[in-house]
Amino acid sequence: MQRGGGLISLLVIVWLVIGAVAAGQRGYYGDDRELSCKTAGDTVLTIVAGPLNYLGVNPKITCDLPEPSE
Repeated sequence: MQRGGGLISLLVIVWLVIGAVAAGQRGYYGDDRELSCKTAGDTVLTIVAGPLNYLGVNPKITCDLPEPSE
């Protein structure tokens, strides 16, 4: 039972590392990007999508946050 859990953990880590590499290749870690809900969401979704990024998946998010009252 222990061995199966270790294999699943390894697969999840490899999946996320591949996603992180894909996000880096898309330039999501650059200092010149503005920090917003959209850019953070796009980065996280790209990482979670993992190898699917190389199969044509390009996850995007839209954030419509309410403006604070004055």
